[in-house]
Amino acid sequence: MNPILVLGGTGKVGSRVVARLTQQATDVRIGARRTGFDWLDQSTWDPALAGVRAVFVVPLDGATLTGEFVTKAVEAGVERVVLLSGRGVDVPGYGRDDNTTGLTHVLGEKAVRELDIAWTILRPGWFAQNFSEGFFAPAVQAGELRLPAGDGAVTFVDAEDIADVAVAALTEEKHAGETYELSGPRALTMAEAMDAISVASGREVRYVPLTPEQFIAECVQDGWSQQDAADFADVVGAVRRGLDAHVSDGVQRALGREARDFATFASNTVWSAVPSPWRDGRPST
Repeated sequence: MNPILVLGGTGKVGSRVVARLTQQATDVRIGARRTGFDWLDQSTWDPALAGVRAVFVVPLDGATLTGEFVTKAVEAGVERVVLLSGRGVDVPGYGRDDNTTGLTHVLGEKAVRELDIAWTILRPGWFAQNFSEGFFAPAVQAGELRLPAGDGAVTFVDAEDIADVAVAALTEEKHAGETYELSGPRALTMAEAMDAISVASGREVRYVPLTPEQFIAECVQDGWSQQDAADFADVVGAVRRGLDAHVSDGVQRALGREARDFATFASNTVWSAVPSPWRDGRPST
């Protein structure tokens, strides 16, 4: 049987999708720079798509290339597309209209819905693994997470659940035409999430709320561009405004089981053995 192409096959979700498909003895092709695929080099798209029957599309954030890619996929004979999108795509006020990451998902979804082949869209909320493998991991390792999230809550979704839904959508007919909103089973504030990680890791990790202006200034000081910092502050702003606190039923609908809880994620994670910078609630020197 022809292979399934997994873009971002070395990332948080893609690597888990690859592992599951491999365990099922499914022929998998990894689309990543180390295997010769580059979103910004369209000459690499045709070789990646050659002979493929289905594609898991992890878009390039900040770019609007998804439409061109899925059109080329159909021309290459692909029969099924599963798109990793994001929460808030159709929620008014979730983010600025000119937020580049938001545009990636809005335009990507529009292109996928217009395809004449089977498609499924996944809309996960904030990944639990952002704290262990993603952009929050260094802050967690250092013992302090500084964000403009206020006391807003998030129904963090486990990347293991996202991968399970993706594999089902790639290999089962019943998911065609579905849009799955994916979340965990309960909402936690950033402070509560840090408390859960503190318990699981055995060392204190604190959440420090910032204003958007403070956050942007700190990001720029760390080498971010002003635009990137403002875009990310805008994304986090949805948390502060309470737009990420709702529980979604996508995992249940797709898999017939409950989503994994954040506490389960925290207890199952091997946290990096970085000495805590906090002693008795104060910075140690």
